[in-house]
Amino acid sequence: MKRLPVLLLLTLAIFTLPAWSNPGKKNKKVLLFYKTAGFYHGSIKPGVPAIMQLGAENKFIVDTTRDASQITPEVLREYKAVIFLNTTGDILNADQQSALEQFIRSGGGFVGIHAATDCEYGWQWYGNLVGAYFGGHPAVQEATLTVKDKRHPSTTSMATTFSHKDEWYNFKWIADDIKVLVSIDEKSYKGGTNGDNHPISWYHAYDGGRSFYTAMGHTNENFSDPIFMKHLLGGIKYAIGKK
Repeated sequence: MKRLPVLLLLTLAIFTLPAWSNPGKKNKKVLLFYKTAGFYHGSIKPGVPAIMQLGAENKFIVDTTRDASQITPEVLREYKAVIFLNTTGDILNADQQSALEQFIRSGGGFVGIHAATDCEYGWQWYGNLVGAYFGGHPAVQEATLTVKDKRHPSTTSMATTFSHKDEWYNFKWIADDIKVLVSIDEKSYKGGTNGDNHPISWYHAYDGGRSFYTAMGHTNENFSDPIFMKHLLGGIKYAIGKK
């Protein structure tokens, strides 16, 4: 039997490694969770594959589920961050809530997208984690946004001021410790109720972990918009602890 040269064997080995292989380095994984017990956002459908594509392009693995029984300590320890995509209503029981608390306290990350502030109203720990609770919204419309912090990975590629069309949330409660990344000018659209200090995206360290939230993400178009997707990617990188 004729033996192949050693160099050729090594070359073949490199090009036949699985797509996620990275010798000597464990790939980062995030869990994308999209259970709803209230309003169902149609943008979940394009949002799931768009976020999976972000992972494929940026070397982190995205697992997806709407099954709350997967929110356990055993499952969550596989992940660097959990993403709540347009979750609504009362979606976790007491054991699942405890599992998420343990995950964050162990240094895990959290990303909330749009309706992530419209769930778990009776669980204040979660409210503190996500940073606010939804209070209502006007019709979808264009508005002017201002970047308050361009040093964060979620905002480095954004213009200081820009226009965006979305469903703009008003908040009935906002945590004191959030670090605002993007705010909205209520004079640029109709229906705002939070006044001059109306945050749209923010981050903060919380209870041992990291949390990022953006109120953008209602419309399907967000998940094919390069500006929004770069914003979201930066938030995910922050949550998983990637500088």
